[in-house]
Amino acid sequence: MKAMILAAGRGERMRPLTNTTPKPLLVAGGKPIIQHTIEQLVSAGFTEIVINIAHLGQQIQHTLGNGQQLGASIAYSDEDETALETAGGIINALPLLGDNPFLVVNGDIANDYDFSQLNNKTIDLAHLVLIPNPEHHPEGDFQLLKNGMTTVQGESKLTFSGIGLYDPKLFASTQPGKTKLAPLLRSAMIDNKVTGEKFEGFWMDIGTPERLQELDKRYLENRI
Repeated sequence: MKAMILAAGRGERMRPLTNTTPKPLLVAGGKPIIQHTIEQLVSAGFTEIVINIAHLGQQIQHTLGNGQQLGASIAYSDEDETALETAGGIINALPLLGDNPFLVVNGDIANDYDFSQLNNKTIDLAHLVLIPNPEHHPEGDFQLLKNGMTTVQGESKLTFSGIGLYDPKLFASTQPGKTKLAPLLRSAMIDNKVTGEKFEGFWMDIGTPERLQELDKRYLENRI
């Protein structure tokens, strides 16, 4: 099963750090944050990895190359300077991802999730990893039902972690271009085509310089 890392965002909340360095190359624990994700994926059996790039993306290519030094085979989906949002970025990368389901991971999260349990998992249109709502997102995104299905309804919503499995058919009727993922997921949920699971381990959205510093401290103290 192939994996994709979303790395095309500009990292507006990380400025001024991201004025000259793409967010995935910001360092925590002595490594670029995207390298931690790649190492996680490789250790879980995901060695074929697609990375979408836009803002300062050539720096990512130069740093990671073909991925051989990390035990991976990396291909790049270049969106130039205008990032295509999550669904748009995935659609743009579909020729590299192939016809089978694939894993997508946000490039600006840190976690201790075991990706190996998703490798070759059977899904319908999508399977989402959901987490307890963090302080910065208290309202959550989706409800996880007892039967493992997800829905947009309900009062006990969880937050989407940025880790998901998708079948290419989820994007079949969407035209290329700048497109968000959430509307496609909501539509598929209405048809009972999206499953989910709750993850209660370590997870962090590396969205601000303060969180980057916190993550760096966690790595240095070996708490991840």
